[in-house]
Amino acid sequence: MRATHRTGTTLDSLARRTGTRLAAGAVVGTFLLAGCGDMSSGGGSASGSGSAADSDHCESVTEVRVVLQWVAQAQFAGYYAAQDQGLYAEQCLKVTIQEGGVNIVPQQVLSAGNAEFAVTHVTKTMATREQGADLVNIGQVFQRGAYLQVAWADSGIETLADLKGKRVGSWGYGNELALYAAMNGAGVNPAKDTEIIQQPFDMSLLLKREVDAAQAKTYNEYAQLLESTNPETGELYQPEDFVAINIQDEGYEVLEDGIYARGDWLEDEANQDIAVQFLKATYQGWEHCRDDLEGCVDIVLKNGSALGRGHQTWMLNEVNKLIWPSPDGVGMMNADAWEKTIDISYDGGVLTERHGEEAYRTDLSQRANDELAAEGDSDLTGESFEAEDVTVTPGGN
Repeated sequence: MRATHRTGTTLDSLARRTGTRLAAGAVVGTFLLAGCGDMSSGGGSASGSGSAADSDHCESVTEVRVVLQWVAQAQFAGYYAAQDQGLYAEQCLKVTIQEGGVNIVPQQVLSAGNAEFAVTHVTKTMATREQGADLVNIGQVFQRGAYLQVAWADSGIETLADLKGKRVGSWGYGNELALYAAMNGAGVNPAKDTEIIQQPFDMSLLLKREVDAAQAKTYNEYAQLLESTNPETGELYQPEDFVAINIQDEGYEVLEDGIYARGDWLEDEANQDIAVQFLKATYQGWEHCRDDLEGCVDIVLKNGSALGRGHQTWMLNEVNKLIWPSPDGVGMMNADAWEKTIDISYDGGVLTERHGEEAYRTDLSQRANDELAAEGDSDLTGESFEAEDVTVTPGGN
């Protein structure tokens, strides 16, 4: 059986079903760092540069490495598309894409000099910066956040305030920040008022009712629920079987996937040029994935994703919503969004400094946007973007 859910309506309806608004409040959170994974350690796999484009115009080819914060999946489709379509080669780059994982912390790999670029979140990277790593955001790809807290519809949980006295699943590793901030704002102290349970990066604990609510991303774990079969009916679960509280709609939106480089590496103007080349090709890769959803899913699957076509299609459709439209140009940092992320992190005790413009720069992404615009082939804002309708498939196949 195939059940169709229109993602544009399904996720837009989440906030209407939760209907809660939070007062401002302090957050007490802990930030956990996983063990550092060296790019040569064998953790995760690396994918070499594509050869779809002729790079004979290049006087030389520069080799660079980018480390992702998780395994190959549509969350990172733009990087794989830039490689597959020869866009990195057109920029005279040979790019090795290094997968992340539980024991691979991208910002630590970057600070150790084992990659030139890393894809990770603002809060995690600023925590590493406070430990002495000179890491700088050079491109904020995701313009919006994707955190959900999902419970069963029959659990009695409709708002964050209802989490008091409940078993609350969280991934940790910094992913708890927005959740804890929102819970505190709703008058729920995570440490005192709930039982926080470390959850795996899937929805198994919720499906087995071993937690009352579980963390999810709009583009991944929420789909896993809808791809699961209800043993009582033999049919796929439906959105009405769950209550999904959208943390962003509660006012706790933190910036997620962005591109980072080392500040000392960027002091060399030649490396700034390399960064612009990398950004140009990457942004074109994301443009390709916006305009050719199915073709880009093919690219992701070709790079060894463990999740099926149906799941990857949902994921890419939702990820595109996080990127497009980009009113100021793809990858451009919004200063207000940065400040809000830092305020939430600082007020929550995760960061000890209010990191400002010293920790991000917009000039390189601006150069990338300007050069692409001058070349005349790119839609850099995606103002006319409309998400597609995606069919949920059993098991995400």
